[in-house]
Amino acid sequence: MFVDQVKIYVKGGDGGNGMVAFRREKYVPKGGPAGGDGGKGADVVFKVDEGLRTLMDFRYQRHFKAPRGEHGMSKNQHGKNAKDMIVKVPPGTVVMDAETKEVIADLTEHGQTAVIAKGGRGGRGNTRFATPANPAPEIAENGEPGEERDVILELKLLADVGLVGFPSVGKSTLLSVVSSAKPKIAEYHFTTIVPNLGMVETEDGRSFVMADLPGLIEGAHAGVGLGHQFLRHIERTRVIVHVIDMAAVEGRDPFEDYLTINRELKEYNLRLTERPQIIVANKMDMPEAEENLRKFKEKLEEDYPIFPISAVTRKGLRDLLYAVADKLEETPEFPLEHEEEVTGVHRVIYKHEPEQESFKITRDPDGSFVLSGAKIEKLFKMTDFSHDESVRRFARQLRGLGVDDALRQRGAKDGDIVRLLDFEFEFIE
Repeated sequence: MFVDQVKIYVKGGDGGNGMVAFRREKYVPKGGPAGGDGGKGADVVFKVDEGLRTLMDFRYQRHFKAPRGEHGMSKNQHGKNAKDMIVKVPPGTVVMDAETKEVIADLTEHGQTAVIAKGGRGGRGNTRFATPANPAPEIAENGEPGEERDVILELKLLADVGLVGFPSVGKSTLLSVVSSAKPKIAEYHFTTIVPNLGMVETEDGRSFVMADLPGLIEGAHAGVGLGHQFLRHIERTRVIVHVIDMAAVEGRDPFEDYLTINRELKEYNLRLTERPQIIVANKMDMPEAEENLRKFKEKLEEDYPIFPISAVTRKGLRDLLYAVADKLEETPEFPLEHEEEVTGVHRVIYKHEPEQESFKITRDPDGSFVLSGAKIEKLFKMTDFSHDESVRRFARQLRGLGVDDALRQRGAKDGDIVRLLDFEFEFIE
């Protein structure tokens, strides 16, 4: 089973909680606050490992939860930051946010890393809250919650050359004779249901990766047959080798086959037609192949090179591989569509993120008011409700955000119930 798309859940580690503590030492009057800060939670980091070839491992583990930071301690000791969680992915992995479909990272080179979910910062201990007006505060923060999100991983094969063509035109046979790949070969359509990769070396020592992409058929761009799944893999290839059954073993017209496949490539993604193509007239050892090739050349309008070969007898392979290697040398890499907007060497994109609403107020059927929103929920999670002073600070923060006024506008009266996450408060005028 070749897994090339998988959805997983990642969560950065929560920060450690800050501590409320005081110095209690002999001969040190008025020792003062001594609560340390919590440590930072771990990030979830994806790292490219060139030893991996598929996303198979993510079939069995789909939840990645990074460890939290250590809590702060007394005597102003800060908690330890958690070690980042490294998740290994194969080269060619594109990471997308499952909700917004925005590309978070495109990982292609060995050792490349990307932070997918950030860990939360540690909460501050009570030492941080000391002021001349309040020299002994009983306030500490809980750690900030880590980022969590569902992401889709998509693997795009990093082949330099893609073999395309109808099912059973001899793509797998060709790959098996020019490289050490051992694809399954049989006389029925869709024998190849996973792309096979092979390392090809020419006699003059040049090498490239060739992928046999499973048979395209008419309608593939709309998802017919094995369509979509594999058209994606063609996106990264630099040269397309179009294999055609010149002997017309299955009774189809070789030129019609050629037009159909090119139409599919064009329908799926206009940029695919910009790739240089090399046409391979396969099965030239069969009786009617010569005549068909002559007709094919007459009809062909584009100036694509045609190489008559027989994958079975290995005739014509040497010239073909030389031509492919030459073509690769003069063809630049094609950026994926989403890479185009990135300019400059460092490929850093600064995006303006719109300010999110601080809070939202809705009503439950029982008449209570429900508060929600990323900012207010984060404040709530970072408040330590075991100390009155912290609770008062939380109330001040809500007032500062305008929650009290907003509740009054919605008609909240003294004694009404207000809910936030799993907690209930009474609204007090």
